[in-house]
Amino acid sequence: MGSYGEAAFKAVKLHTSGKAKSPSNAWEKATIKMFGQGTSSQKKGCPRNAFLGLCEEGLVKGIPPGNYTRSKKNKEYAIKAVKILQGAPELSFNSKTLWNKVIKGGQKVHNQQMDIVIALWNNNLIEG
Repeated sequence: MGSYGEAAFKAVKLHTSGKAKSPSNAWEKATIKMFGQGTSSQKKGCPRNAFLGLCEEGLVKGIPPGNYTRSKKNKEYAIKAVKILQGAPELSFNSKTLWNKVIKGGQKVHNQQMDIVIALWNNNLIEG
């Protein structure tokens, strides 16, 4: 599991245990602990918005749907990845192939969004 996947896993645990008041707060706490407050890694938006997008749609076990992010693209990438994994769970061990399927062969570079999806998927934290 990559660092951002681990952050997502920890954020879910913080939220579901009541140690964080919202998914956003849980992400903040998890990434501060992992990367240090205010660091570029802690503030990185793509993985954060992928995580919050999945939470927003009610796709993360233990986190109710709600309004958690304004991101459209990173949320969309994460949701597409979940749908792809539902039909091809073997891709949960290959973030590059999963990303290529999400962007349908486009040239956009993966920016840790798939780490979020794969970590939650492989830890049985995705609904459905």
